Amino acid sequence: MRKMATIRQVDAITPIEGADAIEVAQVGGWKVVVKKGEYQPGDLAVYCEIDSWIPIEVAPFLQKGDRAYEFEGVIGNRLRTVKLRGQISQGLLLPMAVAAGSEVGADVSEILNIRKYEAPVPAQLAGDVNGTFPSFVPKTDQERIQNLSAELAEWKGKNLTWEVTEKLDGSSMTVFLRDGEFGVCSRNYDLKRNEANSLWKTAIANNMEVKMRALGANIAIQGELIGEGIQGNPYKIRGQQFYVYDVYDIDAGRYYNAHQRQRLVKDLALNHCPIMNAEFRLAADTTIDALLAMAEAKTVMLDNGPEREGLVFKCIEIEASFKAISNKFLLKTGG
Repeated sequence: MRKMATIRQVDAITPIEGADAIEVAQVGGWKVVVKKGEYQPGDLAVYCEIDSWIPIEVAPFLQKGDRAYEFEGVIGNRLRTVKLRGQISQGLLLPMAVAAGSEVGADVSEILNIRKYEAPVPAQLAGDVNGTFPSFVPKTDQERIQNLSAELAEWKGKNLTWEVTEKLDGSSMTVFLRDGEFGVCSRNYDLKRNEANSLWKTAIANNMEVKMRALGANIAIQGELIGEGIQGNPYKIRGQQFYVYDVYDIDAGRYYNAHQRQRLVKDLALNHCPIMNAEFRLAADTTIDALLAMAEAKTVMLDNGPEREGLVFKCIEIEASFKAISNKFLLKTGG
């Protein structure tokens, strides 16, 4: 699960050209604009990631105007990517006093009642539920590269091969077959069969139950549902389409590697998320900033399309993965 608020050390403080009252704090791979002199390198602070929903009592200064915003019963505000004096700022630093006694690395999200903001689910994706997302399948949520500074340094020394795919801007969809039970899930729920529901409708249209039963294996196929009624349909698709990015072996408790997944997707005549590079290698001088810059480009899903959401990197040799989300995308979409 994504940790929205953690105890971190400030790694560096750098000035912003032409700014007298603010500067940049570096926390792992994240850069956060702070008041000048508020933090020093080595200080501990509570770092809150973008997409955090911050209760108003934790950070009242985030409130703009008199209008109150509510999410899951909590009055507060969502953290977004912003640009201040030409500097991208992602997240928020809070003094240790708000989580006194916590150690470095501790997840203090629950203590501060900070949660991940989730946009309202369109009606055609919601539907009636059998229950929460099944426990025997991991939820799909790659870690952002900004949180993996130490891991990146380690990976660069191992000459590993990575599959790089475009991260599509849609809605998470999981289809599973386990001990004869076939199911379709949104990001958070196991959905009852309903052909009016876009996820079920797409699974039926792709004949996924028959195809998966023919395999004789307990697996979950995970991907992105894109198209009409989803995230504003940036790819201008009629109806909805399913693009696979993961296959999970339920019995073995592991994901298929890239080669196995690509072969299965082809055999089942499904769509695969666009593969940008099948054999990418991290150079010795690859930085987090370089990977974030690499993520910035137009989508390959249509000619002259919008900025893509980003890239997902999955290692061929070991179970390791991360995502690099485009800052251009985040600034344009308010993410």
